[in-house]
Amino acid sequence: MNDLNTSFLKTNTLPDVQSNQDGRALPIERVGIRGIKQPVLMRSSNGSFSTVASFEMDVALPADKKGTHMSRFVALIEQEHTEMDSATVASLVKEMLPLLEAKQGRIQMRYTHFVKKIAPVSAVQSWMDYQVTYLAEAKQGIDEQIEVDLYLQAVVPVMSLCPCSKKISEYGAHNQRSHIVIAAEITENMDAEDLIKIAEQAASCELWGLLKRPDEKYVTEKAYDNPKFVEDLVRDIAVALDHSDKVVAYEVSSENFESIHNHSAYAWLAKDKRHTH
Repeated sequence: MNDLNTSFLKTNTLPDVQSNQDGRALPIERVGIRGIKQPVLMRSSNGSFSTVASFEMDVALPADKKGTHMSRFVALIEQEHTEMDSATVASLVKEMLPLLEAKQGRIQMRYTHFVKKIAPVSAVQSWMDYQVTYLAEAKQGIDEQIEVDLYLQAVVPVMSLCPCSKKISEYGAHNQRSHIVIAAEITENMDAEDLIKIAEQAASCELWGLLKRPDEKYVTEKAYDNPKFVEDLVRDIAVALDHSDKVVAYEVSSENFESIHNHSAYAWLAKDKRHTH
């Protein structure tokens, strides 16, 4: 029997092409991988749940380096993590910089966030899903310390009812589903459900996955008693974000999918709380 040739296992005998010098004197701001999916266990204020996350990971490449080590990105997220949250994402990007021999880098994680909600009257339970993105940007300073800026975005579907339609109609008012998008620079102790709660409380009414007839009556009447223009939605959310010590800066938008028009109503505003008094 022929002996097994194990030379392929000795990676130190293979050339490390990525570490070669590059003579074009052009640094690359971001180089990495995107679209890699992993099953993750997310930690939330209402307990943990399983979901699938899509990662984008990159580092800044110095002008004299030919390439980065792409496999190391994958090796990093293949590590076992008991549960993921904002602090875990921040920790991962800190770990990534020395692993990739980089001074600057980012990790973005997109996933579907699930919340088990209880219907307002019947108390039946059902899942609601929200599209959530974490972004952690890390930079190593001259003192070798790694600073991390952490961002969180949540897309929250809600219900809105037009105040003008209510005012001018003898009965009824047009209402529709709206998508609120909050993108915030946050502290590590904030999670997606904090943003979801702020958006839902600002709406004419929140949504549920499953409603019985008494619940539908409640939702319809609550929205009628709480009409909101698209402008009201973003302003009310901005006020709530201003009062949160977990939010450093934010952008908030709302798109109302108008039920009586073939177009949407839209509003957007942004604020950096560090630059206001």
